[in-house]
Amino acid sequence: MLVTTDPMRAAAAIATGHLAAVPTETVYGLGALANNARAVARIYAVKGRPADHPLIVHVADAVAFGAWGVHIPIYAHALAATFWPGPMTLVVPRSKRAKDFVTGGQDSVAIRVPSHLDMRAVLLELRELTKDSAVGIAAPSANRFGRVSPTSVAHVLDEIGELLLDDDVVLDGGDCAVGVESTIIDCTGPNPRMLRPGAITTQDVELATDLKVTHDSPVRASGTLTSHYSPTATVQLLSAADVAYEVAGAGQGVIGLLALAAVPTPSGVVRLAVPRDAQEYARVLYAALREADALQLESVLAVPPAADGVGVAVIDRLIRAAAGA
Repeated sequence: MLVTTDPMRAAAAIATGHLAAVPTETVYGLGALANNARAVARIYAVKGRPADHPLIVHVADAVAFGAWGVHIPIYAHALAATFWPGPMTLVVPRSKRAKDFVTGGQDSVAIRVPSHLDMRAVLLELRELTKDSAVGIAAPSANRFGRVSPTSVAHVLDEIGELLLDDDVVLDGGDCAVGVESTIIDCTGPNPRMLRPGAITTQDVELATDLKVTHDSPVRASGTLTSHYSPTATVQLLSAADVAYEVAGAGQGVIGLLALAAVPTPSGVVRLAVPRDAQEYARVLYAALREADALQLESVLAVPPAADGVGVAVIDRLIRAAAGA
């Protein structure tokens, strides 16, 4: 395994059927050539991911998006024009290019155009290497299935470093700017349907499409299981007012606190992060959960931000993390 800051090395690894852990603005992904069944199978093996759990295909632009999907509704094109490149995934009816091994056997495919400059460089170089203008990288988060997503190279190496092979690559693109996974929107029906909240909010989608967003969708998508994003430590959501009561009588140094900076830290509790707002909360969330495990804490008390903007996504991730207890 090679750790590098050169996107060309990551593109070369993917083009030749190997894996590359790649940075995006959301989290680090474990990438393989999306039309290479053997390489994609290695993603599932490394992650321990269920075979029917679909992957997100990352492409360079909206033109490539059109090659992977068919009968794409007008509102999906409006979303692509508004938010791509960026932290949004669109699920559309699949073209013949999208095979069962990336769609989880569904008749739809999840597509994203990332904005991280290193990931974009990988995609553009991969176009040249494969001579395919619509080439895609299948890339779920670069962690073991159900565990906390990685937002730095250190997280990737800690999670899956020992499972990568000599010809695989880990591309160091710094810490992820958003910190939680992309918004996933089901665009297979007459209205957009929110499958997973992220930095692009329901309100953003409704403004861009002039359509009402619903939440009832039969489509399976990444990161939507009840238990996900879970550290070894138990996670408990509570209000700021309840923190002191919860830690009363607990052993010293076994409880961590994750809350906005305005929430005080009770004596004997390990403060895991002091984000100033919901955006910073999202950026530090996974690093804080990983720190709790590194410190061998028994539990994390999480006081979530307000349920607006990216705060909705933070609350979603905390609820799923808590379900893993």
